[in-house]
This record gives sequence, C-alpha cells and structure tokens, in this order.
Amino acid sequence: ASGHAVKAIDLAVEPWDPTLVDWADAVAISTPMHTAMRLAIVACRRIKDRRPDLPVAAYGLYAGMMNEEESNLFDRAIVGEYENTLVQWVAGQHSAEPVTVHLDRGGFRTPNRSILPSLDHYAHLSVNGEERLVGAVEASHGCVHLCRHCPIPVVYNGTLRIVDAETVLADIDQQVALGARHITFGDPDFLNGPVHSLRIIRAMH
Repeated sequence: ASGHAVKAIDLAVEPWDPTLVDWADAVAISTPMHTAMRLAIVACRRIKDRRPDLPVAAYGLYAGMMNEEESNLFDRAIVGEYENTLVQWVAGQHSAEPVTVHLDRGGFRTPNRSILPSLDHYAHLSVNGEERLVGAVEASHGCVHLCRHCPIPVVYNGTLRIVDAETVLADIDQQVALGARHITFGDPDFLNGPVHSLRIIRAMH
C-alpha cells in the first residue's frame, strides 16, 4: 500500500531461499513468538553472511528479547505495534534507537495474504474424520493482565490494542475465499475485550 515491492517466505513451512536475499533492498523478519525469534537469528546470520550491508530488522513481540550478541545482528528491532514504524524503516526513515517500542492505537491494515503459502501448508482442523483448512486472525494485541510468566506485559504493561472489526472481518473474508473453513483467533486473550470479541464473532457467523 506504501508503494514497496514485497516478497515473503514463511520459514515454518517453506525452505530457505537465498535468491530472495539477492533480490531485496531490505529484510524484515517477524518475531511474534520465541520459536520465531530463534529462527530469525539463524536467518539473519545467513543474510549477513551473504550480504553484510543489507539492512535487516526484527519486528514483533520478541524482537527486543534477544541477548546483546543476538540483537547486534539486526540493524533495527521494532517491538509492539510495528506496522507504521516498519513502513517508515523500509522507506529509509531510520531511528537513532536500535530498539523501539511502539504502542500506537489504531491504523491497522488488512494483511496481504496472497504473498504467503496457501492455507493447505498450515495446520488443519480434524472434525469427525474430515480435515478442514484453517485461517488465523487477531482481534486484539496486548493484554490487560500482568501475569509474571508471560512476555506480553513486558511490552504492553497491561494495555490492550483493539483491531477494528472491519479489518478483522475483511481478513476473515479473504481467508474464507482462499478456502478456510475454520477461523482461529490468535489473540493473547480473546476475552480481554468481550464486547469487541463477541461483536466480531456474531458478525462472522
């Protein structure tokens, strides 16, 4: 939407493709969970071995949760609500801070699923012997709780960011069009905002 050509690879289900490193002007690696962060470190090392000067950013909940040696591999880490800051980084508007935490409200865009692998590459739902393709969305980010075993309070500090219903429903629609017959909500706690969550569920049904 901002005029950049984008290609994607999902290292959870696709093999490493070094030709994408040769093609890119910059690389951004999603780190929403611990496993993704560990994959990102391996990927970043491979990228830097191939093209040492290529800018690489990590973005997502775990982007700021690496040790000093690991974080020094990346040119930028964007934690929390990353969308606007990531677009600015790609456009060359670099911050002086290597790690930034953003908790901006609103402004969510409908994800472009067409550049990802098809849904049959991902987990299926088994119901009465039938396997159904599954889509995944998030209706909110962050969490109102401060559980000490969880990494989310470190970033969100008990705050919640609502993804507007129109964006969530548009994402559901496009995944149904791609074959999804079940939708999983990946919110940290789907009932943090019960009025919002129920509104989306009712509209979806």
